[in-house]
Amino acid sequence: MKKAVIIIAAILVLDQILKFWIKTSFYLGENRAVFGQWFFLHFTENEGMAFGMKLGGGNGKLLLSLFRIVAVAIIGWWLYKVTRKGANTLLIVCISLILAGALGNIIDSAFYGLIFSESSYMQTAALFPPGGGYGTFLHGKVVDMLYFPIIQTHYPSWFPWVGGEEFNFFEPVFNIADSSITTGVLMLLVFQKKVFPPLKEKQSASPEITQN
Repeated sequence: MKKAVIIIAAILVLDQILKFWIKTSFYLGENRAVFGQWFFLHFTENEGMAFGMKLGGGNGKLLLSLFRIVAVAIIGWWLYKVTRKGANTLLIVCISLILAGALGNIIDSAFYGLIFSESSYMQTAALFPPGGGYGTFLHGKVVDMLYFPIIQTHYPSWFPWVGGEEFNFFEPVFNIADSSITTGVLMLLVFQKKVFPPLKEKQSASPEITQN
């Protein structure tokens, strides 16, 4: 369990430190190059789904937040059970990554609306503003900032419907929590035979037949 706690704590600290800095230092939509034209810090916010996807409306946001809390509880219980059973380290790492990422985004959804003022295209947010935050409990926005437009080109002119239009890869903006979830899920898929080894059939002893 110690390994899981270290992984979860490390990811949460890194995720929240970066989000706090972005939220209080960047205007909404601000873009800063980190590595050439391949890696940018681009501040955006979403309603809580991964990679900038949205679920509209206050009720939708609330349902999404409640769903994530239930999912975190289930994942946390799974992690507790596998560590108690002495599962292999790889499985513990995978579950810990998924749990840490989910927790990181839940913190945004649950508390950012209470502790931050609204970010805008003209002004950065303030932490613990005198007039209170921009939202209520479970209605905060998730902060995203990692942007990797590795390929920037155009569709061929002959391409149906979108010929000649701009094409960027990878276009979604995400955060450390999103990448943690994605990494954990991909590791489960790639290493599933190691993570979930096939059960060995138990050889049952053949019953002795006594002859009268």
